[in-house]
Amino acid sequence: MSAHASPTARAVASKVLVRVVRDQSFAAAALEAELSRVVQLDDRDRALATELVYGVLRVFPWLVAQIDGRAKKPTHSLPWDAQGALWVAAQQLFFMRVPAFAAVDEAVTAVRRAAGASVAGFANALLRKLAASRPKPSEQEALRIHARLESCPAELRAALDSALGQDAAHAFLSELQPPPIGLRVTHEHERAEIMERIRTTRAHAELRLGTLSPLCINAHRLGGRLQSLPGFAEGHLSVQEEGSQVVALSLGVRSGERVLDACAGRGNKTGVLALAGGRVDACDRDSRKLERLDEDLARLHTSAATFAVDWLVGSGDVQGTYDAVLVDAPCSGTGTLRRRPELLLRKSRPLVERTAEQRALVRAVVPHLKTGGRLVYAVCSVLRAEAEDVIAGLEDLLEAAPFAGGGTTFVPLDATACRLLPNVHGSDGYFIASFRTRKS
Repeated sequence: MSAHASPTARAVASKVLVRVVRDQSFAAAALEAELSRVVQLDDRDRALATELVYGVLRVFPWLVAQIDGRAKKPTHSLPWDAQGALWVAAQQLFFMRVPAFAAVDEAVTAVRRAAGASVAGFANALLRKLAASRPKPSEQEALRIHARLESCPAELRAALDSALGQDAAHAFLSELQPPPIGLRVTHEHERAEIMERIRTTRAHAELRLGTLSPLCINAHRLGGRLQSLPGFAEGHLSVQEEGSQVVALSLGVRSGERVLDACAGRGNKTGVLALAGGRVDACDRDSRKLERLDEDLARLHTSAATFAVDWLVGSGDVQGTYDAVLVDAPCSGTGTLRRRPELLLRKSRPLVERTAEQRALVRAVVPHLKTGGRLVYAVCSVLRAEAEDVIAGLEDLLEAAPFAGGGTTFVPLDATACRLLPNVHGSDGYFIASFRTRKS
């Protein structure tokens, strides 16, 4: 956006998309940063900007192919701001019930501002071609499914087919519903009260009780800053996706137990473990994440000891043994694609390398587990290479055991492993497996 142009939802979306595609930024962070700058945008326009960003990213390769297929030359040589305007316009023409003139006119104006009158003429002709092939509203959903399937890289599609089966992989990739914002109450008995408090301050919010976690409220159309929700500042409410809550709850932490969160990140799961009464040590390679973790635990009126540890190098300052260990391992993130579609645009290392690292991570942690102690391995991935293939190499150290937290969450009482899927359970995708140390 130029300094002289009033911000619009489409302009915000275009700027965010350029950052994601060009700079490999995370969509959520880039969108939050841009929306914080344009305080004059109302909630409706903020929602539209969000819908445009994620809509484009979910079908980005297909969308660019449609644009370039109707252009006299590939558009990647255009200025980035001009490309962003074309992506946003094409998304509206193919998948949204927006008047064609509104999508085309604002995009052409943006292209003129970015690249001059000649390129604006090119963009006008191109977008009118796209508008002429616009699907009927009744055809948009089927086209969106097709576009999502076409936008999945061949290597990932093959891995999903192998892990889930072709039909289930198709259903996983076809999931079109924008994911809810997962909220976590600190105590189960507070959930109904906090839902009512949110309804009084966010009249347009759509709230539903979580079906997997007893602590979860799933929300659409919240609007406004999440940190200003009732109960957040006082530590009664946190932002955490429902499947992530299930992972932490599945460890079944009991009061007084010594617990290790081996890959804590910013500490959403650490909070669940500590609030259950565990004496928690939280580790991560990134000390900045641990600082954020400390701040959030203080808001929740609890705490954990933190250690900067790279388990593939050593245990660092971690001492002694634990009753329970959570290994929420770094992974491809394929289970979060509906929430983080930008991951489809990134080149990743071969899955076999990641499998070896994840297995090595678990092996490095096991010596810190008490005899008979329990361990939960989890990834926000649905791929076999990061799930069954990892735990298959641990039989000499660990034996499968029912989840200690089974029965109070989605996890069945007698299960030793489970997979969550967006199209089946409504949460992000996860693989979770439960173990105990082998007794010598």
